[in-house]
Formats: sequence, structure tokens, C-alpha cells
Amino acid sequence: MFKKKFEDLEKRLVDIEHLLADPKIISDQPKCLSLAKELSALVEPVRDFRKWKKITLELVQLENVLEEKHDQEFLDLAKAEIEVLEATQKDLGKKLEQFLLGEDKDASLDVIVEIRAGTGGQEASLFAADLFRMYSRFADKCGWRAEILSSHPSEAGGFKEVIFSVRGKDAFRKLRFESGVHRVQRVPVTEASGRIHTSAATVAVLPEAKEADVKVDPKDLKIDVFKSSGPGGQSVNTTDSAVRITHLPSGLVIICQDERSQLKNKYKAMRVLRTRLLEAEREKNENEISNQRRSQIRSGDRSEKIRTYNFSEHRVTDHRIGLVIHRLEEILEGSLDEIIQALIENEDKDKRKRLMNNE
Repeated sequence: MFKKKFEDLEKRLVDIEHLLADPKIISDQPKCLSLAKELSALVEPVRDFRKWKKITLELVQLENVLEEKHDQEFLDLAKAEIEVLEATQKDLGKKLEQFLLGEDKDASLDVIVEIRAGTGGQEASLFAADLFRMYSRFADKCGWRAEILSSHPSEAGGFKEVIFSVRGKDAFRKLRFESGVHRVQRVPVTEASGRIHTSAATVAVLPEAKEADVKVDPKDLKIDVFKSSGPGGQSVNTTDSAVRITHLPSGLVIICQDERSQLKNKYKAMRVLRTRLLEAEREKNENEISNQRRSQIRSGDRSEKIRTYNFSEHRVTDHRIGLVIHRLEEILEGSLDEIIQALIENEDKDKRKRLMNNE
């Protein structure tokens, strides 16, 4: 089932090894680092595939031996050897299949997460802050590094929008399932009558683009600097440290004002801009993914939900797989492993079906 796929990966590994021996590639540091990272990801699965091929050949040879006439002791040894090799081959086959099921060229990438308050006014902005805190705690538990790139606080103390990066092993593989509309049902702190409100926030998880992935011509940028502001628009800095970058060809506008340094805000804004440009290019080339992503986050309306956080019942429901967990407080403290693992297993199940159908 996987032989042709791994033969292609084996060829790619050999090609990368040749490229990394090229002085022109070595002198291009971003390209060299990108190829080295790809090579590192291929070494183990290709090594396992080569072992699998070697064992397959040995089994054929031993089966031929059994068809010949030999003394009983020799045949018993051959059969014992076949049993050991078949067990090893089976284990390697499962490992190779799992690699294909989990194979995603973006799986090991760092990510940029964008959270925006949707329907629900100030309560939605408070929920956006809760989601940011939840992902920050989850990142800590995974040993990842989370860093705010841009934020727009609300007057209630939440976020109208917060954009942050997450760097660490398997960050995109685990967080990509969080893209979509998250709905909360609870009594807001401002609600005197105790009535439950429903609000929403949107989450978008994008693999972070590197400089080598997206080339941005400085001529295409309009960069403005201004004094950073807080909730309500009041100035919170006396220097022009905030940065607004407009990408003229696409019309994308990125504003970063969290740092006191203009240089740091510009650096963060460029990270967000490159990631959005890369995502736009991917959406252009992959219509199916584009439609899926747009349907996930769309307007942030309460009805367009992937997950609901119900405070009165201490319940979290992931509507995509029908998973219900009555440990809301733990989940908001970053205990997302059960949900994420269930989503990964569900996706693996779908991928396995496609592999079986030779899709």
C-alpha cells in the first residue's frame, strides 16, 4: 500500500543529500536550513522503509529455502527465523503506515494563532481572552513558547483581537484542529439578572511562514509609525513605537504596538504579514482547503460553531466528533490533550480509509 509512496520519499532524500553538497545551496543559508529540516524529517522513515524492504527480500529467500529439501533441523531454524522477521516486518509496516497517516509537510512547523471576538460584544472579548489563556497554558504544558505578536484589548479587559506565535515540536500538528468558531454559554459578569448569554470567538491557526517561504518586495510595503494606544483609543506611549504595515498588492494591513521598540513591532508585523501572504497563496492553489477554512471561521456567528463551552453544566462539546467532556475548568486551564488526541485519531481513521481505497 505504501511502497510507491516511500520509494518517492527515498528518492527525495537522496536528492536533498546531493543538493546539500552543492556550494551554491550551502551559501544560501535560508534554503540550506529548509532542506536540512526536510532531510531530518525524512531520515527515520526512509531508514525504516529500507529495513522493511530488506526484510521483505529475506522472507522471500527463506520461503524459497522451505520449498527445497533440507534436514528437519534446518527447516525448523528457517521457520523460526521467518516468524521473527514477519513480526519485525509487521511492526515496521505499522510504523510506516502511521507516518503516512500523520504525514503533513506543515506538521512540524511553528504556528501563528489569531483569536478574534465574534458575536456577543464585551462578553465575546472576555471569551477571546479566556481562549488565549487556555492556549498559553497548553503551550506551557507542551514545552512550547508562546509570544504575543499583536493585540487589541477591549474596555472590559478582554481582547477584540490577539495574534500570537507558538513555537515548539508538533505545534501545528496539534493546534490546527482549533481553527473555527468557539461558542461560550455563561452568565456574564455584567449580567445582573443571572441570565445565560451565548457569545462566540473565532480562532485561525496558520503555519508560520519563514523568510525563505515568502519573498516580500520592500517596494510593495507602506510602513507608518504612530503612538500605541490602549482600550478606548487612549495613548499609552509617548514615542512613535507602533507600526502599521500595508502590503499594497494585496491590501493586507498589519498593526503591531505591543512592544516599546519600533524595530521589534516591525519585526513582529512582518512575521504576521508573511504568514498571511503564504496562507493566501495556499488558499488560491488549494480550493478545497480554502472553502473549508472559510466555512470554519466565516463571520463568527454563534451558530457556526466547532466547539461549545457551557459553564452551567461544566461541559465542553466538540461538535465535529460529538465529544462531550464535563471538565470545563481543566480544559480552560490548558488540558486539551484528550480533545486533540480524539481529533487526531478521527482524522487518522479517515486517512486510513482513503489509504485502503488507494486514494
